[in-house]
Amino acid sequence: MAAMNGLWIVFTLFAATGQTARNAMQRELTAALGAAGATHVRFLFGLPFALLFLTAVCLALGRLPPQPPMAFWPAVFAGALTQIAATALMLMTMEQRSFVVSIAYIKTEPIMVAILGYVLLRDVVTPSIAAAILIATLGVVLISWRPGAEGGLKAALLGLTSGLMFALSAIGYRGAILALHDPSYVMAATLTLTTGLVIQAIVLSSYLAWREPGVLGSIFRHWRPSLFAGVMGAAASECWFLAFALATAASVRTLGLVEVLMAQFVTHVVFRQKTTPLEIAGIVLVTGGAVLLVWAHR
Repeated sequence: MAAMNGLWIVFTLFAATGQTARNAMQRELTAALGAAGATHVRFLFGLPFALLFLTAVCLALGRLPPQPPMAFWPAVFAGALTQIAATALMLMTMEQRSFVVSIAYIKTEPIMVAILGYVLLRDVVTPSIAAAILIATLGVVLISWRPGAEGGLKAALLGLTSGLMFALSAIGYRGAILALHDPSYVMAATLTLTTGLVIQAIVLSSYLAWREPGVLGSIFRHWRPSLFAGVMGAAASECWFLAFALATAASVRTLGLVEVLMAQFVTHVVFRQKTTPLEIAGIVLVTGGAVLLVWAHR
């Protein structure tokens, strides 16, 4: 059991790394494809890789995926649709503010996840885990604090709403994974991921064909960066879902705040943006919260 508890930490760190790379690429694609097109990239180009993951799991286990029960479907639809909204809002936030500050707004998500997880899934949050969530969230608030900055209120509202949608998505997907009651957590996580991506690919392809048909052509003209965003997104999502299968969504999303530190690195290296003293203080708190969270699960 201890080994399994440790695995969720490994999966979460890999997920945060892959998600940082995907977010950076999607931010670059937003200028050419718009928020809806850049959002669709992660789902459309991620789906083939998720199908490969599912095929590999089936071959490794020597069996087909389980037949999902009725309780699976509302949960996976909720996870898939709120993730579409969350991703679009995230990219709109990034158009307003710097990459790292946008991520900081969105990563207020763990508090929402903890509350929703307790209400909807009865996921328990211990005092130590609650303290870790609060410390890490305070860190992202400090990182995002820009009094009087142009577009600050709009960016804050977009980012916080995106965080709420990501929280609902995390709870929906964890609920879908648990609803499968599969003896293999890898099968449960991978089937849920693949089903979610099928839903998202169909919904967004239909929307774009109806409202913005030219965007679909643009997506395929930008297939190289889109493919990178897709594979990184699928790999990150697979790791997120594996972590959800082993730990509460609140714990996974709180440790996932290390993405803010990775975003800070991307901001310096790729986007050439400076780090303020408040951001440095926030980074210290995010790191401390992550350490406390891991300690609480020891």
